[in-house]
Amino acid sequence: MTETAKRAKPAQFPLAVKMVMVDLDGTLIHTAPDLANCANRMLRDLGRGEWPLEKVMTWIGNGVPRLVKRALTGEMMAEPDTALYDKALALFQQHYGAAVSELSRPYPGVIEGLQQLAAAGFELACITNKAEAFTLPLLRDLGLHDYFKLVLSGDSLPKQKPDPLPLQHACRHFGITPEHGVLIGDSSNDVQAARAAGMPVICVTYGYNHGHDIRESHPDAVVGSLAEVPRYLTLYAA
Repeated sequence: MTETAKRAKPAQFPLAVKMVMVDLDGTLIHTAPDLANCANRMLRDLGRGEWPLEKVMTWIGNGVPRLVKRALTGEMMAEPDTALYDKALALFQQHYGAAVSELSRPYPGVIEGLQQLAAAGFELACITNKAEAFTLPLLRDLGLHDYFKLVLSGDSLPKQKPDPLPLQHACRHFGITPEHGVLIGDSSNDVQAARAAGMPVICVTYGYNHGHDIRESHPDAVVGSLAEVPRYLTLYAA
């Protein structure tokens, strides 16, 4: 158990919040098929062996640069040759930019959950480590963009999750304190960011938590679908 998890106070449900922040990869959208396909196209271009989808799924969540490094090395935190990495990153960006929504689809319950949250009056934000050049086309292609009044990508700010900066920025944007926001995510990065920001976090059982059960990260609640989230919330009225 992490120190942040130890210090977290038990959440009282329903949570009185005004803003709901939602992660993208592994929470809103099953993006792994396109990410894996493009990683393998990159590897083929380099004359290297390919990886199965299941392996690539364990590498998602820390942005494209780290995904490319993992595809090149087969390890979570290893550093490949700089020249090779630079060439590989450019190839991946080319392939992914052309196929960002080719196979990616919203998870079951996502549309229903977003509709319910919007109808209930919650401010919605999408907080992702994916670069803006991929985030915005993906959300638009799949009809999700207009649900969100704020979209923060991995390169929107100087730091990304698990740093709390994106969550803090969203709170300032909507004029709320952290306890009146909630983050919905799928990984330990999301839990760490929420704990550091001082806000509650709800995680989905599916997604890309590097192959680990998200319950090990001790979120405040775990749900099987975004459509289950509204029952955990009540609209905060200042």
